[in-house]
Amino acid sequence: MNRRTAREKGIQALYQMDLSGAESAEAVANVLEDSDSDSSYLREIVTGVEQHREEIDTIIKNNLEKWSFERLAKVDRNILRLAVYEMQYSDDVPAKVAVNEAIELAKYFSDERAGKFINGVLSKINQSMD
Repeated sequence: MNRRTAREKGIQALYQMDLSGAESAEAVANVLEDSDSDSSYLREIVTGVEQHREEIDTIIKNNLEKWSFERLAKVDRNILRLAVYEMQYSDDVPAKVAVNEAIELAKYFSDERAGKFINGVLSKINQSMD
C-alpha cells in the first residue's frame, strides 16, 4: 500500500482508538483489507502516534490559538496527531509533505474549513520546530 493509503487507514485506526480506546494492533487490523499488501507504514504511524501521544498532544495544545484541544473534532485531532508524528519522528517525511498530506486528509475526512485550520496549526508547529 502506498503512503497516502496508509495515512487514510491510519486516520481511521486512530479515530477508532480515540473513540473506543482500542489498542493500535486491533485498530490496524480492523481497517486492513485482504487486498492490502505491505502495511508496514500504516503500523508504524499508528503505533508511533500511540507511543508518543502525550508529547504530540502537548505540541498541538501549545500551538492552538483561541481553541481548546478538547473542542477539536476527533477526526481533526487525529489528523493533527498523525501529521505531528510525521513531522517530529519520521526522518524520511519532510515537514512540508506531512502538512500537505494532512490538508488532503482533512478535505477527504472533514471539510474545506478543517483543511485551512489544520494548515494554520501545522504551519505554526513547523515554524516552532525550526
